[in-house]
Amino acid sequence: MKSIDFLTNQGVDVAKSLEVFGDIETYNQTIGDFKAALEEKIPKLTELKDQRDMANYAIVVHSMKSDAKYFGFFDLADIAYKHELASKEGNITFVDNDFDNLMAKANASLELVKQYMEEDGTTSSAPVESENSSGNNEYEITVPTIIVADDSNIVRRFVDKSFKEKYNVISTVDGEETINILNANISNKNVKCLLLDLNMPRKSGYDVLEFMKQKNLFPMIPVSIITGEATKDGIEKAFTYPVVDMLQKPFTEEAVRVLVNKTIESSDWI
Repeated sequence: MKSIDFLTNQGVDVAKSLEVFGDIETYNQTIGDFKAALEEKIPKLTELKDQRDMANYAIVVHSMKSDAKYFGFFDLADIAYKHELASKEGNITFVDNDFDNLMAKANASLELVKQYMEEDGTTSSAPVESENSSGNNEYEITVPTIIVADDSNIVRRFVDKSFKEKYNVISTVDGEETINILNANISNKNVKCLLLDLNMPRKSGYDVLEFMKQKNLFPMIPVSIITGEATKDGIEKAFTYPVVDMLQKPFTEEAVRVLVNKTIESSDWI
């Protein structure tokens, strides 16, 4: 890694980012995930724009915005937020007219991260892997486990780092996979809690909440929301379900520890 001054001199607000990560070592260990996320999302946004798929465009650009905030790339986050709002409104004209601006900033941010990492040859962080062991059912959970449903690997890694000494942490990247896991473990006391993002591909966090309501899972598998969704309507909709609490991104390691402990303690199975 280069000196952190390399990023700050380019306008990256590393000091703000360290309020979340706590120290530069953790920041450096995780920034490869930001690089990998940009490499994935840049072509994906192009594909979704060309398909005129504004619903999924909004989900991907929302994730880009959240990731950029975590690492102090607030110029990129601001542009991505404008695209998130426009795509949610179906404003394809704005997306088309400003798309080159978004791509230029995203690619510039990616190149900056590459330059920051290049001295030791680092390419990306190792992926977060679940330690869950499976039986005949590929979704069977056999040890005390926290499920983190979030399409950002940065968030999943952060939760894993905080709790891997006590719990297995399973990561899901979309609502459909989350529902499949929950459905396979309806009576399983090893599922201690679910941390759920609201904006995910395929099926949303709201779809997951509705599934849990239909299956009466909330007493056994308590849920808290971890999200960048800050709209009043979005928050009110989430709290029409018996969720324990909500944590807005970006959050600190201490904040997520408090949230998880509070969520687990609310289970009827404790």
